[in-house]
Amino acid sequence: MKRYGVLVAAGLLALSTTVTACGSGTKTAGGTDAKIAFLMPDIASTRYELFDAPLFTAKMKELCAGCQVLYQNAAADPAKQQQQANSMLAQGVKAIVIDPVDSAAAASIVQAAQGQGVPVIAYDRPIPDKKADYYISFDNEKIGQLIAQSLVDHLKATKATGGILQVNGSPTDAAAGLIKKGIHSAVDPSGFKLLAEFDTPGWTPPKAQEWVSGQITRFPNQIAGVVAANDGTGGATIAAFKAAGAKVPPVTGNDAELAALQRVISGDQYNTISKPIKIVADAAATVAHEFAKGNKPAGKTTLFDTPSELFTPTVVTRDNIAKVLQEPGFAVKISDVCTAEYKAACTQLGLNS
Repeated sequence: MKRYGVLVAAGLLALSTTVTACGSGTKTAGGTDAKIAFLMPDIASTRYELFDAPLFTAKMKELCAGCQVLYQNAAADPAKQQQQANSMLAQGVKAIVIDPVDSAAAASIVQAAQGQGVPVIAYDRPIPDKKADYYISFDNEKIGQLIAQSLVDHLKATKATGGILQVNGSPTDAAAGLIKKGIHSAVDPSGFKLLAEFDTPGWTPPKAQEWVSGQITRFPNQIAGVVAANDGTGGATIAAFKAAGAKVPPVTGNDAELAALQRVISGDQYNTISKPIKIVADAAATVAHEFAKGNKPAGKTTLFDTPSELFTPTVVTRDNIAKVLQEPGFAVKISDVCTAEYKAACTQLGLNS
């Protein structure tokens, strides 16, 4: 997948609650001075503060002179996200872009917003219980299928024996449910026994690590691999094996976070998923701007009865990580990945900062 340039100014990394997006856009009825809410779910995943919010704001700067992006992060608290949405509505936003903490609880946010004529764009995670006006994300079911199939193929190629653990995401996150479905589509027919699986509350790494630790004791020398739904749970899984003094089996991930890329390079983590966030951030800004102008953009597909646009990401392993990191505009700099601790492994893979 072609990646686009990621330009993140230092000032944007410290986004305040209100970020003014101003630029060279042409005045358009209803969209000239619109306020757009951008509500993200947590700070456990570093992507929201470092990439999603500044990239979304930068795109709005291109599209709309005088528009304002009102950004807030709910810190994994659905009640806080509800309060933030209410505050945004009180401030007169013309559209809400939301990555819900709790997909079910977010239905009330959609209802309240639409009751005031404010469209809602579900971002990254869907809101199945109440039809949003638009949904933009990577194909989460495909993500689950890709990471799991990559692991299964590797286990078969290495003639591994034993079974698989499955560490899913949050049970309150509909996107996690899609990833889980995709994982099962690859694991269930693989011929490897699914030893056990766990839905990680709030995607919290310590809870994933605690559960995996218990499974290491329960299935000694029987765990051939672990499908973890994101890099946080993947890193927690690896930590559990190391803490137990056990050999780390191949472990998956998702998000291509800096620490995960370093684990892939060192061989601790088998794979991750590269999701060029600029693609979804730009698409969300474009759709939000259209709604703010009073237009109703059509979806490329439909999911949960919602007009949607879904993008397909890329699996990253040691086999292709050099190519991925060296593609123009990749979000993480090689110099940040290939620090002194990982220099030798980077050189071995042909990565030179």
